[in-house]
Amino acid sequence: MKVTIVGAGNVGASCADSISYRGIASEVVLLDIREGFAEGKAMDIMQCATNTGFNTNVSGVTNDYSKTANSDVVVITSGIPRKPGMTREELIGINAGIVKTVAENVLAHSPNCIVVVVSNPMDTMTYLALKATGLPKNRIIGMGGALDSSRFRYYLSKALDRPSNDISAMVIGGHGDTTMIPLTRLAAYNGIPVSEFLSQEELEKVAAATMVGGATLTGLLGTSAWYAPGASVAYLVDSILNDQKKMIACSVMLDGEYGQSDICIGVPCIIGKNGIEQIVDIKLNDAEKAAFAKSAEAVRSMNADLKTVLA
Repeated sequence: MKVTIVGAGNVGASCADSISYRGIASEVVLLDIREGFAEGKAMDIMQCATNTGFNTNVSGVTNDYSKTANSDVVVITSGIPRKPGMTREELIGINAGIVKTVAENVLAHSPNCIVVVVSNPMDTMTYLALKATGLPKNRIIGMGGALDSSRFRYYLSKALDRPSNDISAMVIGGHGDTTMIPLTRLAAYNGIPVSEFLSQEELEKVAAATMVGGATLTGLLGTSAWYAPGASVAYLVDSILNDQKKMIACSVMLDGEYGQSDICIGVPCIIGKNGIEQIVDIKLNDAEKAAFAKSAEAVRSMNADLKTVLA
């Protein structure tokens, strides 16, 4: 099985490292526009093989999409972070152009691939990739919910002082500091609602910490995180390539589900060999429905900035 990762920066390289280390794919191709950059990252990863025992072949290439041919999954991490003084519209405009070009190039060589979008703003870039390519919605997946949910479980584990792997929890809504919705009501510790162990005030603190989880790391590191995003991509790709049917929160096009249409936003999905195999319509309470509608409104407002790119 072959996976291509477009963008060999911190997140892209972490994706390649996690996928190869876990033996999820037999081949990983890293592609970047910087001369020699992807080649160097791939070489560094391959030099781990004898000490870590993986057999995945990782290669790097400079802007040569022919080397990505016949990929089963393509992960798009390309784009720039928002810089001081840059408006949201400017960021969307720049990254939209990059993501649109990348999607068109990879599909020219891998017409049957499933595309995983990581580039920010992630929900908007997922919507763009779907509209620009015309692919069926099951083949374009936004990764954000998988990462947000892992951060939610981390903060719950800290509050509970229990292993995060014993905790089940999910974040839906937009992949943004003000748009994500940690579902505290449904979170559980080994099947027992976490509300049995944590007060409402403690749960609200966990939800607030989750929502600014990415910003917290940016403040500490001076740049965006990469280990957890890379692991989240690997988790998603694993479920696709090995047809695991895992339920993962992903950004997907909605056609009436959760009361929304013509929008890509995070909801629980069954992920298998066909990509999005089912959208799971969980029963939200009135407060959660209102929060989801508000989140969708914010994401839809960002999508409006794509008009010139999609024209």
